[in-house]
Amino acid sequence: MPELLDLETRTEVCIAGDERLARIELRRQVGRLEAELGSLVAEAFPRVEIDVGVGALAKEPRVLDLGDLEAIRDSLATRIGEARLQLQERTELETRNRELLGRMLSAPAEHRWLRISRADVGEPGCGAWHSRPRLGPLGMLMGWWRVKVSSGCPLSGRLAAVERETQGGQESATG
Repeated sequence: MPELLDLETRTEVCIAGDERLARIELRRQVGRLEAELGSLVAEAFPRVEIDVGVGALAKEPRVLDLGDLEAIRDSLATRIGEARLQLQERTELETRNRELLGRMLSAPAEHRWLRISRADVGEPGCGAWHSRPRLGPLGMLMGWWRVKVSSGCPLSGRLAAVERETQGGQESATG
């Protein structure tokens, strides 16, 4: 976590109790950490859900003291570390799934009935690769396996047209 905090640009706090410079520095660090957490959320958006909620430190509104600002900074630094770890784990999983997909495409018979979706390899949209026998049960007995690629999500325009046709048919039947 120390690498997340900018240690070189710390401002010296006067011993006489002037907290103004310390507050400015802590707010700057909190702002930088919030921006970094926001960029991690945007990078991981459809694949990984990252908690960005900010809990209230008190029930009533008030000016935060230095201890509260430091607690917020430290919790943001911890969340950034956790978010990076989640994103790294998801990236490693997607890499392993892509490698498995490559092996499945080269030897479908060795990966019988395996199904890998586009989300499993980090691609957007619907669809999947599925190792299936060619020609049904006969192909299964003969060892003729292939990888079938699904066409993806159904087109919403076509479905809407079908719904309009069915609604129009119901109205004419009742009228």
